[in-house]
Order: sequence, then structure tokens, then C-alpha cells
Amino acid sequence: MKKRHALATRLWHWLNALCLIVLLMSGLNISNAHPWLYWGDAGFQPARAWAAVPRFPHWMTIPDHYSLAVARDWHVLFAWIFALSLLAFMLASLRNRHFARDLVTRRREWRVRPILADISAHLRLRFAAHGAKYNFLQKLSYGVVIFVLLPLMILTGMAISPGADAAWGWLGQALGGRQSARSIHFITAAALTGFTIGHILLVLLSGPWGQMRAMIGGGRRDEQA
Repeated sequence: MKKRHALATRLWHWLNALCLIVLLMSGLNISNAHPWLYWGDAGFQPARAWAAVPRFPHWMTIPDHYSLAVARDWHVLFAWIFALSLLAFMLASLRNRHFARDLVTRRREWRVRPILADISAHLRLRFAAHGAKYNFLQKLSYGVVIFVLLPLMILTGMAISPGADAAWGWLGQALGGRQSARSIHFITAAALTGFTIGHILLVLLSGPWGQMRAMIGGGRRDEQA
């Protein structure tokens, strides 16, 4: 019996979830050190910031008290796990054809009528994808997250890392400057947080026990999402 979710997908799903939680909570602690965002190469005066990030309570941060050094240690450790696991997942998904079979959108799916029908089905809480593992909106959102947001988090994180910036200064310049990379890093983190919240809500609305069993045990290929 073919599994709905391959072992590589399930392992990466849960490891990625853990990494995102730790990275977010340690990142909030780092943000508390200087909660202002700038564009360009330099920025340190709040009056020149384009945005002020709220100061986060200790119960939302790792560690649960202000410590920039410890927060950075957590952040760097899990950033490496996050990046390497994403690479391993991409290679496995190319090998088992998960990308080509389940995530690639076809030309016919980009027509206005099917897209509107998919949106209408979601608004009525109907998530089944007839003849496919995922419907168009799922493919589109997963594709943006996997191929755009997650790699962008890694690249911007490297650009604002002092060590990486010293070795590959061109990366920060390509992103508009080190402070621009930091702003993009925060925006991407907010987008991923929003996606995660939406993902959890949709799982709760579409049968959480079945979804959880499938993502832990694999499920059956013929089961609907």
C-alpha cells in the first residue's frame, strides 16, 4: 500500500516545525535587543527606522529571559538544522518525485475559472482535490513556502550573520544592504508565522485526527487531504 506522505516528508515536516518554533522564539529575544528595522547598509537611530517591532514578553522567547548571546546560540544551532534538513528534503523529494507529482502546478490550473472554484470550495470548507493529492491553492502556498520563503530565510539569515557577512559580503549587497536583509528576514519570518497559523487552522477545520495520523504514520495514498 502506497503511503500518502513519504517518510522523508513526514520527518522533515516535524523537524521543520520544531526548527521554526525555536528560530522564532530565539529570534524574538534577539529582536528585543534592537526592535527597529531599517533599509540599506546601516541603521541604528530609531528615528530613521521604517518600522518598530513590538517588544516581546519573556514567555514568548528562548531563553525565557533577555540574553542576546544565548538567544544567538540557539538561533545559529537550529538555523543549521533548518537549512540542512530543507536541503535533504528537497533532494529526497526530487528522488521520489514528490515535487513533480504533487507540488508542480499545471498550466490548466492557472485558468481563472478553476482558481475561483478552488477559492469558493475553500470558503465552504471543502478541501478535497479530485484526482490529485493537493488542490491548486495548496500547491501554490506550499510552493511559495518551500521554494521562496524558506530559502529566503536562510539567505537573509546568512547576510546578517557577522561571520557570513565577512566572508560573503556580496550576499548582503545583493539583498540591498545588511539592514535591508535584516528587514526582509523579519518580513519573511512574519509571513511564515502567518502561513503556519493558517495551516494549523485549516488542519483543524478539515479533520485534525486524520491529518495527524497521516503525517505521523503516512496514511493511504487514496485518502483525501
